[in-house]
Amino acid sequence: MELVDLRSDTVTRPTDGMRRAMAEAEVGDDVYGEDPTGNALEERVAALLGHEAGLFVPSGSLGNQLGVRVLVPAGGELLCDRLAHVVRAELGGHAVLGGVTTRTWTAPRGRLDPEAVIAMAAPDAGPYLVSTRAVAVEDTHNFGGGTVQDLAAMQALRAWADASGVALHLDGARLWNAHVATGTPLAELGALFDTVSVCLSKGLGAPVGSVLVASRERIAEARVWRKRYGAGMRQIGVLAAAGLHALDHHVERLADDHARARRLAEALAAVRPDVVDPADVETNIVVLDLARGPSAPALAAAARERGVLVSVLGTHVARLVTHLDVGDPGIELAAGVLGELVQEPGPTAA
Repeated sequence: MELVDLRSDTVTRPTDGMRRAMAEAEVGDDVYGEDPTGNALEERVAALLGHEAGLFVPSGSLGNQLGVRVLVPAGGELLCDRLAHVVRAELGGHAVLGGVTTRTWTAPRGRLDPEAVIAMAAPDAGPYLVSTRAVAVEDTHNFGGGTVQDLAAMQALRAWADASGVALHLDGARLWNAHVATGTPLAELGALFDTVSVCLSKGLGAPVGSVLVASRERIAEARVWRKRYGAGMRQIGVLAAAGLHALDHHVERLADDHARARRLAEALAAVRPDVVDPADVETNIVVLDLARGPSAPALAAAARERGVLVSVLGTHVARLVTHLDVGDPGIELAAGVLGELVQEPGPTAA
């Protein structure tokens, strides 16, 4: 049985064209700065996002680690929302490896409220308290359900940051989706932040890799930390070639994933309106509210038996993510299977 895998857009497999590009890639030793394909990818992504330089890294988590690392010294404070990937899904790495402390604000669906950030920030807290050194924003917001951040809100945060001396990091793992959903140029989005990490291995379908962009000075520092963290890679061209192919062929098609996610949400809302509001589906992520049953683990187990894989985010929360490996037939199958299962009784919230 062929599975319809909606757990994440990280499960995509390289296309035939991407595999050919990888096989034919010109390579060199990246630790010596001699991998031409890796260098080309870094330069291209930096230019797309309006920054001076880029650094290829194995994962989005490492991109965030390094992006925050060059902005926040040990003992400094990073602010982010309470659902942010940097505090919820990176295993405390910023504290363990960078000595960074964090405080969070509550953000419904992960949506940025610059006034909430400004109210809690302490750019110069004096000798006895922790000073805020940076703010992290996530766009699109994963655990918020693929939320696209409001451009005016990010611009307001940038204006405050410039005046207060606080730096901004963008966890842009799915920034490509935000760009396609809104039409806002990537350079306009990227230029609002001091460091930006973008993933190639999610919606763009590359097998591995992210790129961190920033000023030349900050990227030089991040390159040292990349090696120090054990991620100095060698012939990265075979992986970078996949990223270049993805930029050429897989960006605009993200609109197809968005449309399929909306169709899936509409199909489920038609049978259980309390499970999902299609209006909340802005990109390729559908979050199911199962507070009235069945439980998310029960739903996932039953769906797997019928060939559909979903992600469990909590006892009563499931997530569906559309991507290039799931076409219209897969969406129809998933809608049918999940539409039946969400109607079945199960454990409800206590």
